[in-house]
Formats: sequence, structure tokens, C-alpha cells
Amino acid sequence: MPALRSSGASESKAGFYLVMAYLLFEFGRPQELIPGLRVIPFGTGLSVLILLNVLMAGKLDLSRVQTKLWIPLFIVMAIHVPIAVNNFWALMTFKDMVLLFFVYLGIVTFVNSLERMMKLMSMWLGIMGFLAVMGIAKGGVGIGAWMGDENDFCMVMNMATPFGYFLLFSAGTLKERMKYLGLLGTFILAAMASLSRGGFIGLASVGAYCWYRSPKKLNALIVVMVAVVFMVLLAPDTYWDEIASSTSDETMEVGTGAERLYTWGIGLEMFYSNPIIGIGQSNFPWTFQDYEAGRTFHEKSIAGRQAHSAWVTLISELGLIGIVLIGGMLLQCFRDLRWVTSKFALPVVRPPSRQPMQTREDIRVHLARAMEGSLIGFIVSGVFISILWYPSLWITMALVVALRNISQIEEGELRLDAVRSRYQAGVPFPKLGR
Repeated sequence: MPALRSSGASESKAGFYLVMAYLLFEFGRPQELIPGLRVIPFGTGLSVLILLNVLMAGKLDLSRVQTKLWIPLFIVMAIHVPIAVNNFWALMTFKDMVLLFFVYLGIVTFVNSLERMMKLMSMWLGIMGFLAVMGIAKGGVGIGAWMGDENDFCMVMNMATPFGYFLLFSAGTLKERMKYLGLLGTFILAAMASLSRGGFIGLASVGAYCWYRSPKKLNALIVVMVAVVFMVLLAPDTYWDEIASSTSDETMEVGTGAERLYTWGIGLEMFYSNPIIGIGQSNFPWTFQDYEAGRTFHEKSIAGRQAHSAWVTLISELGLIGIVLIGGMLLQCFRDLRWVTSKFALPVVRPPSRQPMQTREDIRVHLARAMEGSLIGFIVSGVFISILWYPSLWITMALVVALRNISQIEEGELRLDAVRSRYQAGVPFPKLGR
């Protein structure tokens, strides 16, 4: 791994520490565990402080595609505030997204070196490890707030799993390998503790991606096999019974599977009736009864419930414009990560016979693959879980942009170092053609 470049001794670290504090309070949730802290709006306060630090630093950068797409997204959400059926929830979700954008800006501004990225990753994985242990102890749910539901908690664990997996391959010492292996196992066990059937499909997609993108397929296969054995030995019978019931006739005809299909059908009707801008953020439960139009699910209305899918939520609440904007953000994230991988993935050099083949991967490549796997975990889990407006996706997007920025700066510095070394060695530069 290359030496980590410092972000500059003279630069204020306040913004970076505020970002770390936000992640602690948003994901670690100490305010749910310590009496009296819950009444303090840590998320709002830290988000505003982060924005103030971005503005005072004079480093506000709106050049990235993902950042630019936030602006029209806000315009659409603002339009919905006065016209949505439930103005209050449209306003609250708009406010929450604005605060998340402040944090997004803080991450892309202050996580500006590989050194800072690794510090943030170390703390974030520690938070995820703590959250996983607490989730196992609590029977498969998070500490509280938006992770209090087992499906939402499983999604967070699915998104954390690729980081434990790919950073395992970046570890240079036995101690580091054992740390990442322990985190990986804990994330998987926590996901299983949730008994989430939709989350299991997301976890399986993450596992398939991790093996496919691994630089060393044989080593990766061993890790995957260990994880599978780990799951088989430690998962309770109720877990496998729950997963097996996902496609049972009872589930698909009268159970949660049938209910999801019924709900999604109503969501599509919302989209067909409002194809351009949708019905408004967080308004799916509040308009459901209107589109249900007297129909029932087994003689009972299920109005007031979420869409059971991030993507049905998206198309029904924000329409085609939302699909284009959020789809464009995700597409650009994958492009950015592929760019990082293409720039820093070193070619495999085949050694002489009877010697093992070595792959010397840069830490940025492992981070890029971990973030890509995390996004895939969100996308697949989101087919079955209403998670669109939670922080996980938007924080991951910010990390992707920060990694692209860092990698682009590092690439330029490496080129400059190569030119400087060539000059100092007295090697003549090629003449430019006419």
C-alpha cells in the first residue's frame, strides 16, 4: 500500500471531525443508549455545523455529476411540499434530505486525502461492528430510530459486509486480517439475526459480487466457503425456515409476498397517474387509500403502510424525474468507481514457474470494490425494503465522490513525481511531434 499523503498540517480538522461525529450519532446512536441524550437533535446540529465549516473553508465544490443532480432533486421535492396530500411529511423528508446534503458536502470536502479516508473507514467499521453486536444481542434489530426495523437493519449490515471482505484482502499483517475477518463474520451473523427474507437476497447478491470482483479467486472462494459454513453452523433453524418460506405458496398467495405484490401494484397505479413528478416524497402511505379505490387485501385495507420497496417508492413518489435523477447519481457512482479501479489496479505479473502468482492491489482499488458492493447490496435489498430516504445510500454516494476526488489528486501527484524523478535522473524527455 502506498504511503498515505497528509491533507496538510495547516488545514483545519474541525470539518473532518464533525463528519466523524455525525456518523457516530447517526449510525452508532449513543443518544439511544445514554439517558437524556435523545432530546438533543445531534443530527440536525452536526449537519448545520458541517455546512458552516464547508462554507468557511471556501472549498464548496459542485462540479461532480452526483452533486449537480442534488439541485434538481431539491427543486422537485420543494414543488411537492405545497401540493402533496400530506404536506407535513413532504416537508419533513425535504428537510431531512437538505440536512443529508450538508453532510454529503462535508464528506466530499473534508475527506480529501487517503489518510483521512482510512481514518474515516476505521471509525465507520468500528461503528458498524458495534451496531452488529448490538443487533445480535437485540434479536436482529438496530439500536433505534430508522434502524429499529429488522429489514432496515439487515440492509445496513449488507452494505457493511463488502468493506469487511475487500479490506481483508488489503490487510498486510495477521492482526489486520483477523480484525477484518472478525468484522465480516459479525456483519453476516447480524444480518442473519434479523430474519429478513428481502435482506437475505441482498446479502446473497453481495456475496456473489464479492467473489466475482475478488483479485484472487481461489483465496476468495475459501473465504466465501468459510462464510457459508459459518452461516450453516450458527444460523438458527428459524432463520432457514424463514428464508425457505419466501417463495412458499402460503407466502405468495396470502402472506407477505402477496401483500407486497398487491402494494406494488397500487404503487404502479400511482406512477401511471403521476408519471412526471410522482405523488410527493413520503406520501405513498397517505395516498394509498385513494388509489386502492375500495379494493382490499383479503377483505382489509392496508392503507398507511410503506411500499415495501425503495424502487416502488421512487417511481410512485418522484416519477420519471426522480428515476432519471437518482438513477443518474447511481450510474455516475459506478462510473467513478470503475475509473478508480482502472487507474490503480496494477496488472497481474506472472512469476516464473512453481511460484505463486501475486496481485499487488492498491488500497484505493479495495475501497472502490467495497463501495461498489455496498451499493449493490443497497440496490438489491431495496427491491424488497422501503429504504430510499434513509442516510445509507446518500452517505455511500458521498464516500464514492470523495474517493474519486482523492484518487484524481493522487494520480496527478504520481505523474508529477514521475516527471520530477525523470528530470532529476537526467533522462531526456521525448520531443513533441509537429
